Amino acid sequence: MHLFRGIKIKNLIMILFGAAIFSFGLVHFNIQHELAEGGFTGLTLILLFVFKLDPAIMNLVLNVPMFFIGWKLLGRKTFIYTVVGTVAVSVFLRIFTTYQYDIHMENDLLLVSLFAGVFIGIGLGIIFRFGGTTGGVDIIARLANKYYGWSMGRTMFIFDAGVILLSWATYLTMPKMMYTLVAVYVGARVIDFVQEGAYSGRGAWIISEWQDEIADKITAEMDRGVTVMKGRGHYTKQEREVLYCVVGKNEIVRLKNIINSVDPSAFVSVTDVHDVMGEGFTLDEEKKPLD
Repeated sequence: MHLFRGIKIKNLIMILFGAAIFSFGLVHFNIQHELAEGGFTGLTLILLFVFKLDPAIMNLVLNVPMFFIGWKLLGRKTFIYTVVGTVAVSVFLRIFTTYQYDIHMENDLLLVSLFAGVFIGIGLGIIFRFGGTTGGVDIIARLANKYYGWSMGRTMFIFDAGVILLSWATYLTMPKMMYTLVAVYVGARVIDFVQEGAYSGRGAWIISEWQDEIADKITAEMDRGVTVMKGRGHYTKQEREVLYCVVGKNEIVRLKNIINSVDPSAFVSVTDVHDVMGEGFTLDEEKKPLD
């Protein structure tokens, strides 16, 4: 069918996997220890703790209408992935609330908040990385950006803060609100980590009068490519070549030693690089994926 053209089975499987991790963390850490959460997930927790409404059903009641309001903004593939992810979250919430394992950690809520952030962050990070979205808040943020010019980050922050404050006003104690903030912060950092990839490289900008010698030595001794770009010094007004090279995190000391052996006075700027793709990292010399 045309509707499902371009939909990848791998993405669907990973979105289901992410939904399972997210739901497990929500049930066994947030729900069992009465911590809150931001977004529409936080609203489902309010409805659970205040009105005893099933979070699996409320997740669908709150999110599904938003999908049909903003499906044009999401696009066909993202819309399908998001609906699959949201339905999967509800299914896994029902499974884990029915067959849950009691984690007795009431005396160590800091550890609970850390694990809550890690599980929710990993789960949502996987969903995001493979084409899904968070659902309701994401759509609200896109609509606010389109019609009011608000940044998506601003809208999502305001909504999340409002939900957490509402949780505090209804069922959350002050200490647990503070632990919730820890969980939300950890979750945000983990989401970034999962989306950017576990691989962490280093990018080096090199300015030297011996650029050819440095580039040749990096290529010969490290088997890494070097890109040569044109630059101009603002103060001296002189044209010169600037080298750029990406290496693994464990190779940066070796790279510095090579540069220093050729030109100890070279100017070197090292930056973090995430999710590197291409020959030498994800592809071999024949442009085929590395195992």
